[in-house]
Amino acid sequence: MFRTLFVLALAGAIWLLGDGTRLQAKPNVIVILSDDQGYGDLSCHGNPVLKTPHLDRLHAQSIRLTDFHVAPMCTPTRGQLLTGMDALRNGASSVTAGRSLIRPGIVTLPELFSRQGYKTAIFGKWHLGDSYPNLPQYKGFQDSVIHLGWGITSIADTWLNDYFDGRFYRNGRLEQFKGYCTDVFFNLSIEWMRERQQKGEPFFLYLPTNAPHGPHWVAERYSVPYQGKGPAKFFGMISNLDENMGRLDDFLQQSGLAKNTILVFMNDNGATAGEKVFNAGMRGRKTTYYDGGHRAICFIRGPGQSLGNPRNVNYTSQVQDIYPTLLDLCKLSPSANSRLDGISLTPLLIDSPGKMPDRKLVVQYGQNPQKNEACVLWNEWRMVHGTELYNVKDDPGQKQNLAERHPEILRKLQSHYDQWWAGLEHNLGNFVPIVIGSDRQNPVTLTSADWANVYCDNMNDLRNGKQVNSHWTILPEKEGTYEIALSRWPTEAKAGLGQSVPRFQAVDGFLPEGKALPVTQVRLKVGTFDKTITVKPSDLDAKFSLQLQAGQKLAMQSWLMDVSGKELAGAYFARITRKQP
Repeated sequence: MFRTLFVLALAGAIWLLGDGTRLQAKPNVIVILSDDQGYGDLSCHGNPVLKTPHLDRLHAQSIRLTDFHVAPMCTPTRGQLLTGMDALRNGASSVTAGRSLIRPGIVTLPELFSRQGYKTAIFGKWHLGDSYPNLPQYKGFQDSVIHLGWGITSIADTWLNDYFDGRFYRNGRLEQFKGYCTDVFFNLSIEWMRERQQKGEPFFLYLPTNAPHGPHWVAERYSVPYQGKGPAKFFGMISNLDENMGRLDDFLQQSGLAKNTILVFMNDNGATAGEKVFNAGMRGRKTTYYDGGHRAICFIRGPGQSLGNPRNVNYTSQVQDIYPTLLDLCKLSPSANSRLDGISLTPLLIDSPGKMPDRKLVVQYGQNPQKNEACVLWNEWRMVHGTELYNVKDDPGQKQNLAERHPEILRKLQSHYDQWWAGLEHNLGNFVPIVIGSDRQNPVTLTSADWANVYCDNMNDLRNGKQVNSHWTILPEKEGTYEIALSRWPTEAKAGLGQSVPRFQAVDGFLPEGKALPVTQVRLKVGTFDKTITVKPSDLDAKFSLQLQAGQKLAMQSWLMDVSGKELAGAYFARITRKQP
């Protein structure tokens, strides 16, 4: 069937299926990525509490990659998926810390689909930059509805946003959408696919949900069945996700799109809230380098039987492989200058599986990556932190360190890692800058989420006044006079530098009161510019004016200080405006 699809695609043909549904020649693609759902958070994987009937059905219909690995945190996984490159190579190696941006010039998966005749869209969590040129509309997505930052209620997201009736950015413009966030993203996806089908347009849909990432806010009808049995709200969020997967599949079946659509379902990192209930026998959780931190779900369902019968495939693979695999399945050309770390898994997915290379893979991420903070995978072997060695076939819980018993295997993995590290170490200190002063987005708001090498992106960090600081890396796109307004709170909060903000009551949860800091002085340093000004507690911000040259990458740092000059924290927000001549 797939060969037939390819031939018709070359001819530009469109035909009718038996049920009369119009279908374009090129196969459609849907990639669904859940957030903070662990490998064990599925009933088909053995979870004794959680019920996921629709995902279980997809499992039964799919080719299951049972030795599939992602990063132990969400941004690196997303960057690896969309670039086909290792996180430390593509630049997006951490959720914050100035390392959540893909390096300029890397061609993304949606860019390739868009260039070769596909309509592309993202509905949900982006988490690869919050301003031009790092937003999805500049990375290959023709349609997008997203929240900013790591999630709803993150520092970078819209102030006082909620999982219910939330405000999201549609192609760069803020809108409010009625309903629960996961329902909204699935509704938008279904509406968009229906329109593509009506126009006979092949599509690439990326549906990365923010659920079940915290805060765990969900309607009671989903969480009540799990009360007293585990993390009820977390499981409730997965139950809602599962229900939406059922709605999506019903749409695909009833519309006939299922007959020409490749569907990939994945999760983005290891176990979180559900770890203590069930972790599929694995050691570790999100952020760790044991299998429980990075072994992931990957179900691939193809149109008809074009990908072979549903079955388990136990080949060691990684999220970077999805990029070349989808290009291969859709007969699309890679970028001429692309340098992919992933390989196509197509030989494993067809009816007559082909031979795959024996390879070693590295899992590493981090806000300040250090050598040997990693896991090296080689079939059943795992080298963790450069000195620990496990055989997960015999010891899936990674309880017995075999480094002394098998020094020759440890040396092989160490040698592979050393060579890998040497190929990218030189670029780790080269932060991707935040562009300011562009006509595409002026002004630009920066947040503490992008301070270099430190973490300050949890709403409690902001509301409690976390005492941490570092610099932003900025790049003026045009020469001119720039106004930089530093503040403790976002503009929408209308709160002064030395003032508190009230508790936020959401539909199914709350955020605590934000405490006041005794700010009386604010300092800004940008390159050779270094100035301190005095402020009042009620001042909404401290404004600085300076001249900046185009194309010069700069470190910009701020300080909030008390009357004695003691540092309290950095200014969590900076609004930068290039003044028009």
